[in-house]
Amino acid sequence: MKDKQIITAIVPAAGVGSRMQHSTPKQYIELAGKTILEHTLSKLAELNLLRTIKVAISDGDGYFADLPRIDNRIERVTGGKERADSVLNALLSLADNPPDWVLVHDAARPLVCLTDIERLIADCVAVNEGGILASKVKDTIKRGETHCKQTVPRDDLWQALTPQFFPYQALTDALTNALKNGVTITDEASAMEWAKQPVKLVPGRSDNIKITTPEDLDLAEFLLNKQQNESTP
Repeated sequence: MKDKQIITAIVPAAGVGSRMQHSTPKQYIELAGKTILEHTLSKLAELNLLRTIKVAISDGDGYFADLPRIDNRIERVTGGKERADSVLNALLSLADNPPDWVLVHDAARPLVCLTDIERLIADCVAVNEGGILASKVKDTIKRGETHCKQTVPRDDLWQALTPQFFPYQALTDALTNALKNGVTITDEASAMEWAKQPVKLVPGRSDNIKITTPEDLDLAEFLLNKQQNESTP
């Protein structure tokens, strides 16, 4: 493996976020004076080790072009119907000059800490295996529909976070083949698991929340202000 690893970030941002119950796609909802997507891209732009940041946007998106220019490495690509389609489109757009690794991060996770991302990258590159940020499940987990049927042991349960970090070609092949075979892909790790590829679990901060529902916005603003205060000398 060569010493200098080329890394590209991919941000799937073509969804509408229906659970947010908002007229604006959730990545464009304002949070502490900026859109959620601006916060996310600004965080990734702090990583000097990224060659490019590909943002997968739907063709009918009328918001992205109006965002302020955050970083010259940010490039728009066409998104797809589902998250996996958007990520694969971004991967294929890199085929003529592929990176060694890709770092896929949710548009609606603006609270990820740079130290967690740097540890994810370092841990995976060191063993030449892909991996994801994840946090141990803290709550008691129940299985059931209208009534509890079972308490699920949580000793080996993790909550998957992003970024998720994988070798470019391995992830491209896994997503391509999984989609061709009609496999349900919920995240990049699920495609790699299906392809029998290793997925390393790298502990990350549990405040790396995904903004999904209206009540997440107030929590995200509180956490964002807390992080900003922590970083102020």
